[in-house]
Amino acid sequence: MKAKRNEYQREIEALHEALGISASQRRQFALPLQFVPDELVSAGLDCFGRPQRLTKAALAAWTAMQADAARQGVELLLVSAFRSPRYQHDLIARKLARGQTLEQILKVNAAPGHSEHHTGRALDIGTPGCEPLSEEFEHTPAFHWLAANAKNHSWQMSYPRNNPWKISYEPWHWCYHPP
Repeated sequence: MKAKRNEYQREIEALHEALGISASQRRQFALPLQFVPDELVSAGLDCFGRPQRLTKAALAAWTAMQADAARQGVELLLVSAFRSPRYQHDLIARKLARGQTLEQILKVNAAPGHSEHHTGRALDIGTPGCEPLSEEFEHTPAFHWLAANAKNHSWQMSYPRNNPWKISYEPWHWCYHPP
C-alpha cells in the first residue's frame, strides 16, 4: 500500500512539474492530496453526453438524492463526476495554452492530485435553464433544494464563499461524505 501511495505521489509531482506548478503554489491553496479509488462504476451520461463514473456508494447517494429532488419538482443534472489526475492535468494545460496564468487557473481548478473529482465522490451539478458551472446556479430552485436537502443524502457543497482553500465559489460542486 505504501509503495502504491509513493508511486501515486511521484505521478502527481511529475504532472505538477509538467505544468510548472511549484510546491509553494500547491501550499498556497492547501488542498489535501486526493486518491483515486480502486473501483468506479458507471454513473451514466452527463448533460453533455459524456460517460461519467462514481464510486458505488456515491452513485447510490446521487441516485437517491436526484430522485428525492425530482419528487419535489426539482431536476438535478450531472455535469461532471470522476476526473483522473491526467485529465486534470490536460484541463489545466488547455487553459494555459489559451493564455490563462497558473494563478488564475488554480483559483478555479485544483492542481492534479488535489481535486475531489479524483475520489469518485464529487459531482458538478446543474439544472435545466442554467449555464453549467456558473454562479447563476445559486439562484435556481435546484441550488436552494440542495442547500436545504443535500445533507440528508450525505452531500456537502465543497467550495462556499470565502472557503479556506481559496478556491473560487462553486455552488455547483458537491461531494459525498459517507456517514
